[in-house]
This record gives sequence, structure tokens and C-alpha cells, in this order.
Amino acid sequence: MPHIREILNEIKWTKDLRDVTVWYIHRGALRNMKCISGVEITGIGKSFLETTSASIPYHRIVKIMYGNNIVFNRFKLHQKDKQL
Repeated sequence: MPHIREILNEIKWTKDLRDVTVWYIHRGALRNMKCISGVEITGIGKSFLETTSASIPYHRIVKIMYGNNIVFNRFKLHQKDKQL
């Protein structure tokens, strides 16, 4: 399973970050979740996703969509782990 940073860098260099939606845990938000558009991404750091308004640690990212396709889903990973 590729790391979130690798997924985002691949999209950045081979596709278009503007078509990305990132869902992440944000305490205090409705259902403790927020999402940002790829347009808001300013940097893909070693431990954080940099945006126009915040730095998001990768461990808080729960889902990445490219267009209508889910390219990363932390919840699906945990469901598979429980079946093992």
C-alpha cells in the first residue's frame, strides 16, 4: 500500500491535483471531518499536506478521491485488516 505522500505526488506529477478531494479528521467540524479541494494544496511535505489555510498531518487523512474514483480510503483498509 503506497503512502499518502506517494499517492499525492504521483497525481501531482502525472495527472492534475485540481481534480483531487482530500477528506481528513478535523476536530470540531461537523462529524469531525472536513474536505479540501486539490486547488488548496500548496505543498506535499514529508509528514504534512500543506494547504492555503493549514498543515494537515498525513495520519489525519482518511480518504483521497481523484475525480469520482477513491484512490485512498483508510476505513476500507481497517475493515480488511479485521477480516484477517
